[in-house]
Amino acid sequence: MYSAAVTRIEVRAAQAEDLPDIAAVALAAGQDDEWAGADPAYMTHLLTHGRVLVGVSGGAVVGFGATRRLGTAASPVTMLSDLFVHPRVHGSGCGQALLAGLWGDGGQRMTFSSRHANALPLYTRFGLDAWWPLLYLHGPVAALTVPDGWLAVAETPAEVAALELDWTGVDRSADHLAWAGRPHGASVLARHGGQPMAAGTVGGAGDEYGLIHLALAPSAAGEDAATAVLTVLSSLVPPGGQARVCLPGPHPAVRALLADGWRVGEFDLFMATEPDLLDPRRAVPSPALA
Repeated sequence: MYSAAVTRIEVRAAQAEDLPDIAAVALAAGQDDEWAGADPAYMTHLLTHGRVLVGVSGGAVVGFGATRRLGTAASPVTMLSDLFVHPRVHGSGCGQALLAGLWGDGGQRMTFSSRHANALPLYTRFGLDAWWPLLYLHGPVAALTVPDGWLAVAETPAEVAALELDWTGVDRSADHLAWAGRPHGASVLARHGGQPMAAGTVGGAGDEYGLIHLALAPSAAGEDAATAVLTVLSSLVPPGGQARVCLPGPHPAVRALLADGWRVGEFDLFMATEPDLLDPRRAVPSPALA
């Protein structure tokens, strides 16, 4: 039995045997999506390639947080993937204790914050500011049109990751492999005139199916960012004809999608210690792993 009068939180590294308790906290917090805290594949990926802490009180796991190190070796960025506390112990200081453990060493930090009343003030105390909304867009892929010369083609996770590494200096090979392992997961390239202009992964269960993450070639400029997104989305064959993509509010594909009947279902806030940790006119990030 949890109590709202928790006064002492122990923070420790999570282990594989904590996954059922982490899932219970995630479900209590309303996180029942396929690629979230109740999904063992997702949490195992973070345990292996990120850092996961749990908050414990009275011997029970009452909260968890996870980070993934992104960026280059010269300029690392710590992405907060998850931070959830059981609703019965809100106000106990568990979230702040977890963040202190995850972000206590400072450095460049970012996350996609929910609009929960406690989230933004907490992240602000750790040096982050809110910069732009991350829009969760859903819509019909059949409505999309792509300019001549653009084509989406299947590729391997290794090749997609190699291109992203070459273009950005960031090794996302483990992430692309994990994304491709999701339901209906597949790696894809957007080509223009035969040249790769964007590389990413699609997949997801149910209404989460769509474009998960997309990296752009340095030569892709201006409207290429929008066209690459439309090219990949238009190539999908989703159940019911509807797909999803998460885009920064300023991304040039947003106007095109809204004009083609897509709608914003919800949005998070991009919060970061510096505004340029993600380029909102080029980034097509995963909300969990960016």
